[in-house]
Amino acid sequence: MKLQRLQMVLAGIWAGLLLAIGAIAAPSLFTVLDRVSAGVGAGRIFAVEARVSLLIAIVLYVVERRRVRALAEGGQTGSVMTGNLLLMLAALFLTIFGQFALHPMIEAAKAGERTVLSFGALHGLSATLYWVKTACVVALAWRVTSMTSGAAGEPAAASS
Repeated sequence: MKLQRLQMVLAGIWAGLLLAIGAIAAPSLFTVLDRVSAGVGAGRIFAVEARVSLLIAIVLYVVERRRVRALAEGGQTGSVMTGNLLLMLAALFLTIFGQFALHPMIEAAKAGERTVLSFGALHGLSATLYWVKTACVVALAWRVTSMTSGAAGEPAAASS
């Protein structure tokens, strides 16, 4: 039960963080700062977010594995590849890809170097993947808050 609570808290914090940064913090920078300064600030915010996301994803992965193992040891059958695990792995992959593959290409494009895509296309791809990641994390938060302690990552039945 404590693992489930930890999952709920971490998934909720992660979802809130992503929504606050993507919908409030980054856009606000561009309303109060010049474009270059806002871009630098947003880049720094997203770099910190990526590291926090990596940490939360790893902790949630460990917690989910322990939770599923405890269910299996308790005699419950089910897949070890839960929906929760798939959502957090998708978010983890998108974080790694965005920060360590796309971000360096964006920086290279800003510096005038030749890249596979233009700065605008890379920025658009990065933003799209960020919101896909956010959707995965929001779905994860939704799922873990609706689980029963006996279900291996499946939503709980409606209760009265």
